[in-house]
Amino acid sequence: MQRRNFIKTTGISAAGIGIAGAGLAKSSISIKMPKRPVCAFTKCLQFLSIEESAEVLAIMGFDGADMTVRPKGQIEPGNAKAELSKAVKIYEKAGVGVPMMVTNISNAEDPVSVELLKVAADSGIKYYRLGYLKYDHKNTIQQNLDIYKRQLEQLAKLNEKLGIHGGYQNHSGINIGAPVWDLYELVKDVNPEHFGIQYDIRHAIVEGAYSWKLGMKRVEPWIRTLCIKDFIWLQNEKRVWQLQNVLLGDGMVKFDEFLKEYKTLDVEAPISIHYEYDLGGAQHGDRETTMEPEKIYTFMKKDLDWLRNKMKKHQIEL
Repeated sequence: MQRRNFIKTTGISAAGIGIAGAGLAKSSISIKMPKRPVCAFTKCLQFLSIEESAEVLAIMGFDGADMTVRPKGQIEPGNAKAELSKAVKIYEKAGVGVPMMVTNISNAEDPVSVELLKVAADSGIKYYRLGYLKYDHKNTIQQNLDIYKRQLEQLAKLNEKLGIHGGYQNHSGINIGAPVWDLYELVKDVNPEHFGIQYDIRHAIVEGAYSWKLGMKRVEPWIRTLCIKDFIWLQNEKRVWQLQNVLLGDGMVKFDEFLKEYKTLDVEAPISIHYEYDLGGAQHGDRETTMEPEKIYTFMKKDLDWLRNKMKKHQIEL
């Protein structure tokens, strides 16, 4: 699709997002990434092709893409050998790096996962997010942690061999990593340069409204990549409290406190903005959406600008 036609059909010009200086169609695919590249978690752009999503991110001004390379993602894990390096080059040609990806990897003995990590490392991807681990309630909490600890230590060895970093996301709920404290048991004996945590402040505050900072301090040496999003609690008509995801700065996440703590880590690694609020199904990775594309892009751009301004306020170099 020609760029003019693509911009017209996706509505990106109507969103008021200019293309000047976006770095489109660079002659070289060698991209110098900033210290802390701000990336878009591409689940919300799965209604676009790789080429289209690359151009959209470039026009909006994202440094990079946090690609979904997992079942029902942009690339299926089993197709990584044929498709991943090509996708990375497409993004880079548009001026968008691919420093990170989201996977369902959790086991170093799975041949599909091993192949995926090899291809990713060869393609220049430096960080990946693991799949989630579930508690087996037939075992005690400690028995679960002991089992997973051995499993993840093997994965850390594979990461070291390949030159890639794996990060486990803390996620609210009842799986491994919901309370953050359990993650310390899994990572305490591994080298943070090869394996650690993709820290999600939104989920940390959901599970630890007042104590989240204690959990963060416990695992700080292993924090590398970040997930950024916001939320509020609302009561439905039955007076049941439910989570609702919102634009950055409109919710309950204490970003000033968080960024003050994050700055002390002096970590230089990618940051991924997650778009989990209503985007007409795009937030779920749907291939067809009920929201007009220009409205989706406007939300994405607003969050991107908000985060950069907030980090500038805290003198965190991007």
